[in-house]
Amino acid sequence: MAIHLSLLPLVAALTFFPSFQPFAQEAAVPAPVPAPLPESSCAVTDKPCLMGELQALAGVIDKQSWRDQTYRELAKTYTYAGMEDQAIALIDKITTPDTKAMTIRGIGFAAADGAWTDPARYSVLWDKLSAAAKKIEHAPSQGIAWTYIAMAQAFAKDDAAATRTALAMENEALRHKALGESAEIQAERGDYTAAMASIGHIGSSAFRNKAYRTVAKIFTNRGLLKEAYDTAAKIDNPYTRSQALLLVLNHGNAEEELEVKDEE
Repeated sequence: MAIHLSLLPLVAALTFFPSFQPFAQEAAVPAPVPAPLPESSCAVTDKPCLMGELQALAGVIDKQSWRDQTYRELAKTYTYAGMEDQAIALIDKITTPDTKAMTIRGIGFAAADGAWTDPARYSVLWDKLSAAAKKIEHAPSQGIAWTYIAMAQAFAKDDAAATRTALAMENEALRHKALGESAEIQAERGDYTAAMASIGHIGSSAFRNKAYRTVAKIFTNRGLLKEAYDTAAKIDNPYTRSQALLLVLNHGNAEEELEVKDEE
């Protein structure tokens, strides 16, 4: 049988080097084996069991952002279930600083929403959230975490704690923001005295005027026009005060209730 001349080099190679493989391919790298998922063995009415299952499941999520997000949401669920210590423990499992701050927010707000009757329980929680905030190394995220703690304290009507938290913040702008946010929460619940006390701690006239105007708007929207007017009267900038007064004057007039630009 004749051999085509172009195949002679290949035939020679196979004759003298039997192990020669002209078309050898690299062995395929096997795909990593995913971690086994936890067993689903809970009764659907057994929330502690379900939360434990979810926590185990979160631990084998590969993508960091999804894993952090799951821990964040689970922390809120734990808190709503009255298991705040389990919620706090999840913060250390989260990698991203801003997600840590958001988890602190979620725990604090869920606790405030629970309307606990024992003030000491809130005090313990605030201490634990503060300790978690101190461990956040990213300064902006840590500052936001402190703001969220102050807001949660205001939501829980622990106004003294909210003020202490805000005043302890080193960043002046964030401190003003925390005090302003607390005042807004207090205004939402119709507490004029507490809102004015919070704003009174703001050291910047510009920030203070903005907070007064925002709170005046909240009171106006709630139909608390006397409180809105008294708040507007505290503004020492004529333009900003005029805009707050317009909100009071136009309350109930749908075509005149306009968004007014805040003072720059």
